[in-house]
Amino acid sequence: MSPQDTPQPPALARAVLDRAAELRHEPGLLERLRSEPGTRVLAVHGDRAPLRAGRLHLVAADEIVGAVHWALLARADDGHAVLLAATGARDEPPVELTDEAAQWSSLRAVGGDLDAEEAGLLVEAVALARWLVDAPFCPACGGRLVPRAAGWSRSCPDCGREHFPRTDPAVIVVVTDPAGGRLLLGRNALWGERVLYSAFAGFVEAGESLESALVREVAEEAGVAVSRLDYRGSQSWPYPRSLMLGFTAVAAEPGQARADGEEIIDVRWFTRDELRAALDGAGDVELPGGASIAHALIRDWVSGQVR
Repeated sequence: MSPQDTPQPPALARAVLDRAAELRHEPGLLERLRSEPGTRVLAVHGDRAPLRAGRLHLVAADEIVGAVHWALLARADDGHAVLLAATGARDEPPVELTDEAAQWSSLRAVGGDLDAEEAGLLVEAVALARWLVDAPFCPACGGRLVPRAAGWSRSCPDCGREHFPRTDPAVIVVVTDPAGGRLLLGRNALWGERVLYSAFAGFVEAGESLESALVREVAEEAGVAVSRLDYRGSQSWPYPRSLMLGFTAVAAEPGQARADGEEIIDVRWFTRDELRAALDGAGDVELPGGASIAHALIRDWVSGQVR
């Protein structure tokens, strides 16, 4: 396999950011950084951030308005900090976009089109923002939590517990036939009238390994037993807080593939030509967007990088 044929990481997992974790416990860090002229801020409203000309539109700290959740995201190449200013989807946006060329765009829609560093920054920001917005109270006693570690933890003044952003592991898999010439995908009931087919996925249950979860999910959703599991990579998917762990697997008996009729309403075997057409926007079905790891798994199989 030549270097150009090497499978690429999923869109949201290509960057290794300098998160400057060693600074998080510095007293007054966020206040200090907000006052520094070189600091830039990524505003997040729900799962959306401002984009301008296909790039993240970072702003100065004094452009942020209203009550927001602050956190330290990263240290840029020039040494200056990048902060998060987050509000929920039902709240007012944390910045007014006065530039007519800038617009709010969701991670789902644009994550696959950004360069590696900006995609990594946006998924980090959305994942952290959702925790900051959605979990303000202690799950043990109900007390209101106090921010710590530059937005990366919270403590409860009532019971003393410390809480961190939660990440739930989930497996996602594309299934091939034994000859390697077809790929099995499923259509989820939640997608309504859309003729969208994707990989099979599910959360890892308590006390379960990734491999066991994968075998169980495919059996439940598609009715086939699988083997020859091959780990392909992972990426964050903050909907609401998943870490997606991608695999390929091989169906023992392809003819046994059946949708469960509840979560999955149809399963279908696809050839490479059919999926290549779908990736190009042709054909009779839709495939997952470029920000998803499902897209990466399908793309790599179509290109022959995965058997």
